[in-house]
Amino acid sequence: MRSEGFLERMASSSAARVAEAKARVNERELRARALDTRQPPPLELGAEGFDLIAELKLRSPAAGRLAAPGEGGSVDEVAARVRDYVHGGAAAVSVLTEPARFDGSLEHLEAATRALEGLSPHDAPAARRVPAMRKDFLVDPYQVLEARAAGAGGVLVILRMLTEGAATALLDCARELGLFVLLEAFDEADIERAHAIVESHGDAAHGPLLVGLNCRDLDTLQVVPGRLEALAATLPASVPRVAESGVASAKDAARVAAAGYDLALVGSALMGARVPAELVRDLLVAGRGARRDAERRGEER
Repeated sequence: MRSEGFLERMASSSAARVAEAKARVNERELRARALDTRQPPPLELGAEGFDLIAELKLRSPAAGRLAAPGEGGSVDEVAARVRDYVHGGAAAVSVLTEPARFDGSLEHLEAATRALEGLSPHDAPAARRVPAMRKDFLVDPYQVLEARAAGAGGVLVILRMLTEGAATALLDCARELGLFVLLEAFDEADIERAHAIVESHGDAAHGPLLVGLNCRDLDTLQVVPGRLEALAATLPASVPRVAESGVASAKDAARVAAAGYDLALVGSALMGARVPAELVRDLLVAGRGARRDAERRGEER
């Protein structure tokens, strides 16, 4: 496993959280609780060719606080933001649960899933139920069980910070629980690993897989312009491809959709939006328009 300062620190912190959680609730009890939780809705992508995973996060190590101190993390505030995302047309809601650098918690995930369960399918423009995804620095299947027990329908798996065995353990647990997995890559080497996982785990029996490219530099945590386009063609084509970071405007959404991405994961821009639902709609309209244009040009050739 390659060492990256930021991810290495986050992995160590995550492992400490797992140890503390296991001391409170053993894995057998947590598994029973997870399996007893209502089955979350599946991830459903639209026929228009471009969708959005809208993110709830209170802080970013790169941008700092994204909500005013003491605001944004209450049950009512989480529920309101989730409803806004769904009303705008988001296909899924990503919830940061890492506490030290992102001010997240499992309570935020639970509040989000309760809000999603309380929405009628007709509350979403596509008349579909919307799942939540736990976004964290997962290192142990116990954390996948935590996600399922909190009502999540999916989890993020960061390939760079995991050995092959650790990544497989997380994937196997997610498959057992019926969760979708977003595999996150940062560079060509990560993408090669993603290809191998898709080949071995990418069939329907193993559960839904998505592969995302995060275009942040791990040393500076700043977005690297052009990385999404430069590596788009190297991502597995047999699973949905997700543009992570660097999408803040309709122009950005159009750009990544034209490059071949099927979804974008957007957090900071939505957290700063005055009316999040409007920005979700703007991003979707732009991305879907760009996808249609790209397909039309392809047909003309």
